[in-house]
Amino acid sequence: MGVRSAVGRRWVLLVDAWRTRLWPVPTVGVLLAIAGGIALTELDRALDDRLPATVTDVLFGGGPAAAREVLGAVATSMITVTSLTFSLTLVTLQLASSQFSPRLLRTFVRDRFVQRTLALFLATFTYALTVLRTVRDDEEFVPRIAVTLCFALTLLSVLALVLFLAHLVREIRVETMLRNVYADGLETACELLPLEDAEDADAPPGVRFTGIPRSAPVVPAPASGFLVHADGGALLAAAVDHDAVIAVTRKPGAWLVAGTPVGRVWPDRDGADFDADQLATLCDRVSGAINTGNERTSVQDAAFAIRQLTDVAVKALSPGINDPTTAVHALGHSSALLCALAKRRLGPVILSDENGTPRVVLAGPEYAELLDEALAQPRYYGAADAAVLQRIVDLLGEVAWCAVDSDQRAAVARQLALAKRDVAQQDFDPERRHTLLRACRSVESALDGRRAS
Repeated sequence: MGVRSAVGRRWVLLVDAWRTRLWPVPTVGVLLAIAGGIALTELDRALDDRLPATVTDVLFGGGPAAAREVLGAVATSMITVTSLTFSLTLVTLQLASSQFSPRLLRTFVRDRFVQRTLALFLATFTYALTVLRTVRDDEEFVPRIAVTLCFALTLLSVLALVLFLAHLVREIRVETMLRNVYADGLETACELLPLEDAEDADAPPGVRFTGIPRSAPVVPAPASGFLVHADGGALLAAAVDHDAVIAVTRKPGAWLVAGTPVGRVWPDRDGADFDADQLATLCDRVSGAINTGNERTSVQDAAFAIRQLTDVAVKALSPGINDPTTAVHALGHSSALLCALAKRRLGPVILSDENGTPRVVLAGPEYAELLDEALAQPRYYGAADAAVLQRIVDLLGEVAWCAVDSDQRAAVARQLALAKRDVAQQDFDPERRHTLLRACRSVESALDGRRAS
């Protein structure tokens, strides 16, 4: 993550908060409906008796009583349809939370189709009420354009309801949820993590970070919660202003407790030291650049998608659900995401000043950690299931072929040793055990092939 991307990260936080709430888009729809109802009514008044016959023939042709009846019927029906839609949405959220993982709720709630459908229903209801207030039985005026638009919105809402039901049936399928999580994780990786062979303007190839001094002062966490966002631009500015080096030692997605260490700071010059006021000011600026939240997000957390996929696999392996096929599918998506992450630059992110001096170090996930996050719990809970172990070994083989350096191959080898231990400890029939061990040997061959290349 470069400085420029970090500077715009606060905007990304706001966009993420907007996208993962059900109320913003419907609220905008309601406001637009109120404005549209008032504006079209005034337009009707301005154009009354001045419209050509070719136009009036396609507009609403009833009197005030008929207009009130149409608008009232639309308002009554749309509030019923909206209540039904909200109920179906809540049932779907409950199903996704209990059957798969609570951390999948963000993926479903940010579904734009759901948000826009709710916005359309509420907007049609609000628009009908707004226009209804202008129709009086003691007046000859009828807002024909406004009533006609209300009729069109009602037809559009009927079509949207049918499409919403079809969309809902597709979205609650576990395959769709897993695909969406994988797509979100891949998008986050492409946004945050440069390719392994890509140049980074903020950390030139010659720049190397020498490590954190043991005596470096500690920066306390500003609040308890998940580390959602560390503003690299603000941290770099603080480091330059104080001629310091700042290291955020906790990774995005980590749980912070207020007052416990989140990072360290130290002077850039050897032998220099901060006085009490300088240190307090610097720590305050660092704390101000650390944002926490009550849930993990994908804003800066490249490992969040792996966590979601692992949760689905573990949930499927629980005795109450006992669905190893879903666990196998989740591991397949984890494999695809791990193979994509293998080509990305992981680990600490170093931000440098204009002179190329390292000023900020942001902790990031290592490939071994991601691999362990994807496999540790499924291997523990699914060790007795041969199909799950087979998929774990297949995952290691796929990752082995995509590994780009010795550290990644070493991580795969460690996980393979654990998988072989689990195979040896389980009471499988000889044929199944032979199949699993042969798959393990295929992973070893893949590792040897990558080493040779």
